[in-house]
Amino acid sequence: MLDVGGVEPPPVRVDDAGGVIPTDATRWVAQVPDTEGYWFEIVECERDPAGVAGTVGPLLARLIEGEQDTLNLAKQLASRYEETELLYTISGILGRTIRLERAAETILREVSDVVGAHRASIFVHDEAGGVLRPVAALGKEVGELASIDVDDGESITARVFRSRRPVAYDPRSANDPNPGIGPDRGYRGSAFLSYPIIYPTPEGVPRAIGVINLTDRLGTDVFSGGERRLVGAVASQIGAAIENARLVERDLAQQRVRRELELAHGLQLKLLPSPEILGAAVDAAARCIPARTVGGDFYDFVRLSGGRVGVMLGDVSSHGFPAALIMALVLSAAGIHAAEIASPDGMLRRLLESVEQELAETEMHLSLFYGVLDPDAGLLRYANAGHPHAFRVTPGGVERLGATSPPLGLAKADAIVAAEAKWVRGDDTLLVFSDGIVEARNEEGEQLGEERVLQLATAHRAGPATEIVEAVLAEAAAFEAVAQDDRTILALRI
Repeated sequence: MLDVGGVEPPPVRVDDAGGVIPTDATRWVAQVPDTEGYWFEIVECERDPAGVAGTVGPLLARLIEGEQDTLNLAKQLASRYEETELLYTISGILGRTIRLERAAETILREVSDVVGAHRASIFVHDEAGGVLRPVAALGKEVGELASIDVDDGESITARVFRSRRPVAYDPRSANDPNPGIGPDRGYRGSAFLSYPIIYPTPEGVPRAIGVINLTDRLGTDVFSGGERRLVGAVASQIGAAIENARLVERDLAQQRVRRELELAHGLQLKLLPSPEILGAAVDAAARCIPARTVGGDFYDFVRLSGGRVGVMLGDVSSHGFPAALIMALVLSAAGIHAAEIASPDGMLRRLLESVEQELAETEMHLSLFYGVLDPDAGLLRYANAGHPHAFRVTPGGVERLGATSPPLGLAKADAIVAAEAKWVRGDDTLLVFSDGIVEARNEEGEQLGEERVLQLATAHRAGPATEIVEAVLAEAAAFEAVAQDDRTILALRI
């Protein structure tokens, strides 16, 4: 009989070498190797308990390690979903015509709910007056807060604005002095977090436009590292929404359209992952170049169990801000479903269930390719919901990975089926790209076309994946310097 648990073992004696000597001849207690806090007990064993323990211990260690990895993955998915939902809410604020104060109040409430702050405030830079003006508050009335001079040497808010660097205080750290100015701040809690609100200007030069302050943490009086990262991740999106509201006050019609496009571009790029998440064993590259008119191109990579890799590329129909929001929703849902469902067709069916209502309400659909590479089995399993440009590039030629169902939003879930293709480790390359590349036109009106793209991919097949991606994008740019549609491409070899 074997029993294992993360509790202290029964009373035992320890020999000079650190080995465990059971006090009862019928019981054998040992620590799970390389795993702190876990012990196992062998009782009623007819074989040599020490030999059994030497065999069972490493197996238990791997089992516990696997469970811990699963828990860590679940936490990462939950964190990403929480961040995406917050970005989605802030993006919705940007897409509506509302006053600055109302936008700031909504943003403050959403951010405070996520990180558990009872008190919070947003200050916005008033360039004419040279002050930081309070525009929203939680736990206090805005009228109770005074404007702060930008050059105030004692104010945390002014310091964060000038330096464009966050300031945080963890009261648990004995070596971390309180950067505040004393107990007269009026906070109920000790911990606080102040982040600059940054606006990514069209010229590419980030500009501080305000500060968000959070304190009175719900529960433990400290903001965790994850909560700090979350606030940092949405800071630029907060900046875009705040700046949009200010511009709406100045010039409603013209400025709203401009900021809508800028936010959609930034949101799209921010949600797209780096191929580096797949690790050094996978040679992958991907790029998404937004056009002047906002589209809904996106891609994603997912690390799966057993050395498998999930690869996704899609294109939301229509353009504008609604397409960008659909893209964000699809990415958020797909990241969760891909980790839960092994089959590509099953994942797309679950994804359609998650976004079907939004697609119907916006009268949009999306083409989507999702493949799962299993190099050990030598297989590429995929479901292609109406995406026209997906290929397996091999030493002997190019194989089209054709559509297995209509685009999502144009058919029911039971229409989604999967297909398989052979996969040769180290030789085959997965290549998927969007319409914006093949439809690039030169001055004579000639399209780049799919054939040229595949010729480039074949010519650069022996090089790294990034070589294929850059060659195709360079050719598209040579055809059409200013993209009229999003250009998205990924290449992957494993």
